[in-house]
Amino acid sequence: MESKTLEADSFGVMTFADPVEELPSVGVAEHTNRDQQEMAYFGKTQQLKRNFGFLSIAGFVCSLLSTWECMFAVFIFGFSNGGPAGLVYGYLFCWVGTLATVASLAEMASMMPLSGGQYHWVSILAPARWAKFLSYITGWVTIIGWQAGQASVSFLAASIIQGLAILNYPGYHATRWQGTLIFYAVIAFVVFVNTYLARWLPKIEGMILILHIVGFFAILIPLVYLAPHGSARDVFATFLNTGGWESNGLSFFVGLLTSVFSFLGADSACHMSEEIQNASTVVPWVMISSIMLNGTMGLALLIALLFYLGDINNALNSPTGFPFIEIFLQATNSKSGSTLMISLILVMLAAAAIGIMASASRLLWSFARDGGVPFSSYISRVDTGTALPLYSILVSTIISLLLALINIGSTAAFNGIMSVNVAAFFSSYVIAITLLLHKRLRNDLEKDNLRWGPWHMGPVFGPFVNVVGLAYTTTTMFFGFFPSNRNPTLANMNWSCLLFGASIIFSVVFYKFWGRHSYKCPLVDPIRRR
Repeated sequence: MESKTLEADSFGVMTFADPVEELPSVGVAEHTNRDQQEMAYFGKTQQLKRNFGFLSIAGFVCSLLSTWECMFAVFIFGFSNGGPAGLVYGYLFCWVGTLATVASLAEMASMMPLSGGQYHWVSILAPARWAKFLSYITGWVTIIGWQAGQASVSFLAASIIQGLAILNYPGYHATRWQGTLIFYAVIAFVVFVNTYLARWLPKIEGMILILHIVGFFAILIPLVYLAPHGSARDVFATFLNTGGWESNGLSFFVGLLTSVFSFLGADSACHMSEEIQNASTVVPWVMISSIMLNGTMGLALLIALLFYLGDINNALNSPTGFPFIEIFLQATNSKSGSTLMISLILVMLAAAAIGIMASASRLLWSFARDGGVPFSSYISRVDTGTALPLYSILVSTIISLLLALINIGSTAAFNGIMSVNVAAFFSSYVIAITLLLHKRLRNDLEKDNLRWGPWHMGPVFGPFVNVVGLAYTTTTMFFGFFPSNRNPTLANMNWSCLLFGASIIFSVVFYKFWGRHSYKCPLVDPIRRR
């Protein structure tokens, strides 16, 4: 294979004489060389082991997304605001919007396959004057999103465990402190897999992908054959507005949280890029294929669930706190059968938490590598024996344990973390996609030197997809701050706007006094910025 040489352009920027995408990809050695060259292009060196191939990282992303599993867990948000019809049309809306957003991210991941993801893309795409600040803020909000995601999914798993206890032991009274302790047990399991079993994580994720697909049929078949059958009108023409909003349309947008949350996390592959072979090609294809696979399974199970709801009032008022548990019980008329189906969803949520911890810790490690967080010299360390960022895993664990304490004081405040998860993710997407769209629309060869990766949407289709992705993310992020009820109380208020706003203010102040001195933008700037 031809070796690449570095040349300096007229702006003093170091670039490859030959585009990396022209490299042949016919074997592991070629992939390894290509990956290393792409990292060197952006001033990075290989520190982590590239253990993931296409199938293992596909299992990783599909299980982390857990679209149909999470849809059950957060079903009540969309069902209360939107009802059956709102859930179906909202799901389709979010599926299309997510696909456009992920395609835009995939294009950047192919250009710059680094663990930093959004914040690194912004540092390259932003004008030189704003690159450092925008990159730093993007890094912070992305980290906030992933840390909030870790807490949200682990909390859902802990809450479902309590729901199972209520189902099988009606005398059990669930308390917040017990839920927090169960949360801690979930986190302990997740950390164990991400450290002691990390060398087998690619194989584990491959098996989880199989379970993800098999579990889909294990839930779908009992619902279809055992549950009472509803009508098409009940599913596609019945809207609910239990939040008391002025119109069904507004209620519909407030209830989008169910579908939005079910599609969160496709950028996880980006943050694992430095552990994936042939990352510039594999990562974008995995992101797109996982959204297509999970979206198809999620839609099928959503429609099945809505056709076989049974008694809606019983589902909404289930003592377990989860309507889907009551729906399973009505379908199977068996606590044992329901427990088995619920346990399958619980296992998949635990698998999602494993992937989230891996992605969150890699992102934190990458940001620390660039001096973006306090104690960066420690958090950026990689254990030489395991090639794992153990300090970043430890810090991510501590953050989750501290966030869980919020639940002891107020479950409503902790639930706000779920909306913070959406806002943080989508704000990082908006910044990155906006900068990409600006460059491709300007199309100035004098000012820009975009180095497209192997996965490229082209000059016509690309801008259209970028615009659709931006429209989707801004719309859903806006309504993500709404409470589920028009007249909220302190107990059911959506505190995400306060939590997210405080996080942004903190990151800006922190940058002013510390970050601008310690944070390092990429060592190599391959795009001419003006």
